[in-house]
Amino acid sequence: MKSHVGMEQKVCPVCGQAFDTGAILLDKRLRNTLERKTVTGWDLCPEHAKQWEKGYIALVECDPEKSTFTDGTIKPQDAYRTGRIVHIRKAAADRIFDVEIKSPVAFVEPGVVDALEKMQEGETSGD
Repeated sequence: MKSHVGMEQKVCPVCGQAFDTGAILLDKRLRNTLERKTVTGWDLCPEHAKQWEKGYIALVECDPEKSTFTDGTIKPQDAYRTGRIVHIRKAAADRIFDVEIKSPVAFVEPGVVDALEKMQEGETSGD
């Protein structure tokens, strides 16, 4: 049922879950255009925002066969997530991928998460 008032939600680009922002939306024309909960865009959920604030980037594994690319890049709504997510320090990601990552989330192809896990195993077993 639509109303002229609704609760704003955003969708997290990392986990793909909708969450309440606490903002109230109002149709200025007082027309019944808003759902009770209305998604207005993308933003980090509280859990993933904390990781970003601590200096971590979320690497989200996506299936390239099922995702849609535009000019070689992928938008959150076009990423087919496999469910595998790893957080890595921004400085480490910049060194490993030899490029500065400015976003709190990067979509990676299958195999990247496995390779990072193997790298970490090598570091911990070499003590």
